Amino acid sequence: MLPYRNISFSTEVSEFLLNCFVRSPSWQLWLSLPLSLLFLLAMGANSTLLITIWLEASLHEPMYYLLSLLSLLDMVLCLTVIPRVLAIFWFDLRPISFSACFLQMFIMNSFLPMESCTFLVMAYDRYVAICKPLHYPSIITDQFVTRALVFILARNTFLTAPIPILSARLHYCGKNIIENCICANLSVSKLSCGNITLSKIYQLILAWTLLGSDLILIFLSYIFILQAVLRLHTKGAAAKALSTCGSHFILILFFSTILLVFVFTHLAKKKVSPDIPVLLNVLHHVIPAALNPIVYGVRTQEIKQGIWKLLRKGSDSRR
Repeated sequence: MLPYRNISFSTEVSEFLLNCFVRSPSWQLWLSLPLSLLFLLAMGANSTLLITIWLEASLHEPMYYLLSLLSLLDMVLCLTVIPRVLAIFWFDLRPISFSACFLQMFIMNSFLPMESCTFLVMAYDRYVAICKPLHYPSIITDQFVTRALVFILARNTFLTAPIPILSARLHYCGKNIIENCICANLSVSKLSCGNITLSKIYQLILAWTLLGSDLILIFLSYIFILQAVLRLHTKGAAAKALSTCGSHFILILFFSTILLVFVFTHLAKKKVSPDIPVLLNVLHHVIPAALNPIVYGVRTQEIKQGIWKLLRKGSDSRR
């Protein structure tokens, strides 16, 4: 196979080349199978969850609408990243057009904080359900979910849109090889011939503001939930609340931990292989997508009952 030609310094860049795991090329071989399985699990589990909630009338409630939103966000993020990465692993399809690269950047930068914000709304839902159960039907309504959806979309779309816009407006006249599997903002913008200080500062401030504030409020919600659960006198109710909220909290903790690990390994890139942040970035777009429907959906009794109902209806219709 002929090597890809790097664009000369006198030519305007019209496409980029995604160069995955330059220092560890063997990773592509052993990562392709587990990444494919995780992708299929994420797509299958989230599709099952969405179909179940859509077809089962008893699940047409605010909490399950939020689960549906989380599944949709997971699927979009997964579809934006993983097929492209697998195409590089299997077929060496490294070229990506200028517009496709920045579209991928926009989706990743906007949908990731949308997911964080959805976790926040779901934590608030659990807080109201456990700490203020009598007021739950009047607080968590369909109107509340609609307002939360508008807030999630508006906040994260408008605040994150400048990241790909600032990067796309830079002048790319030199190297076109991105040392990454995806069009991450910093990996792309550092190829430009212009000053990227504004883009870097804006992304850093925005990341800590959006994700940081979401995580702080999520942790506070679960602290209040834990306090309320410990005051419950009924052992069964306390155990059920701890089981549900505990699994949710562990998943949110995983979501935030892998982000922090990615940030710190990126900052300490002289001490760790540059391929480590790339690997974490790829995995962060598929592992939560595979785990979320299992932890939030399959472990919820009503979801399990809905899935069994649909399976029984399907088997009865074939007879």
